[in-house]
Amino acid sequence: MASVSLRQIRKCYDKGQVAVQGASFDVADGELLVLVGPSGCGKSTLLRMIAGLESITSGELCIDGARVNELAPKARDIAMVFQNYALYPHMTVADNLAFGLKLRGLSKADWQARIAEAAAMLELTDLLHRLPKQLSGGQRQRVALGRALVRHPKVFLLDEPLSNLDARLRGSMRAEISRLHRRLGATMIYVTHDQIEAMTLGQRIVVLRDGVIQQIDTPMALYNRPANTFVAGFIGSPGMNLWQMRSDGADWVLPAAVDKTDGKLRIARTVAHADGDAAVLGIRPEHLRPASAMDHYRLQAVLETVEPVGNEVFLHFNCSGQSGVARVSPEQFAAMSPTVDEVIELGLSASNWHWFDPQTRLRLD
Repeated sequence: MASVSLRQIRKCYDKGQVAVQGASFDVADGELLVLVGPSGCGKSTLLRMIAGLESITSGELCIDGARVNELAPKARDIAMVFQNYALYPHMTVADNLAFGLKLRGLSKADWQARIAEAAAMLELTDLLHRLPKQLSGGQRQRVALGRALVRHPKVFLLDEPLSNLDARLRGSMRAEISRLHRRLGATMIYVTHDQIEAMTLGQRIVVLRDGVIQQIDTPMALYNRPANTFVAGFIGSPGMNLWQMRSDGADWVLPAAVDKTDGKLRIARTVAHADGDAAVLGIRPEHLRPASAMDHYRLQAVLETVEPVGNEVFLHFNCSGQSGVARVSPEQFAAMSPTVDEVIELGLSASNWHWFDPQTRLRLD
């Protein structure tokens, strides 16, 4: 395995479109690092530059300490798993696994041993005689992983490999990839737009937006201390509630949801890490709860939609034109017995709020 280092990597196309702007990070030997962001943010372009499938406009890319900017893909000793599997339809599973090894001139004994090892690891042994059309989506994805695995590459690159699978298969394949990584101790760079995949798979996560890195950190660090409002809203399901707060001199105030109530969310300026006349307050949906007498901070809002999803219930609400969502348990929901268009009262704790600058959108506390 190997380490990967990017220094100010930039990709600019002929018409001046900048796809990746100044990307710098290191991937340690044996690390599983995830690139995550919305469609069009540059994550796949960045992965393709590491693979050598896209040229690098400027910056330096090193694998195991050696500069590889000008090296052809086959000389970089990487293996890539694509979104669409890219299997040869006329070849059996065994032949798909063996194809690249035969091209590299490995002896029959060597490539047969590698295929047997990978097939056993990915539970493909009984499928080696089948054609891709005779396989399920999950089985095809395991074959694509196996084709990369038999190469024994320095680095594995995975470009949204699970996006074509249904929800149940995605869950099982996430576990498969995580197990495979632990077993191999392989260096992996994984691209996804799904923040749940990123959080469950990545040892560290690189969050991208419009070709610019927003934050690099461990999953829980991203969740607990997002660097800006984009990361706050993107990481988490649902994302963090972000509300515009106004100062009335002594307090930060979010007005009440309806005129007939006199309740407001008031937070003393002395306990909030914000300054000026405006600030953005962030609260995760799971940190809102039915208000009780113990809650010092309360929010009144109009309930707009109830979304039960089994083990939890999402309450979508509006407060003075600002939308929000609370995640509560079925038991809490039953105790509230709220109806749509009704005013509900939610409690929150100072230990769970986040403050952001309204102009720069950067974290303040």
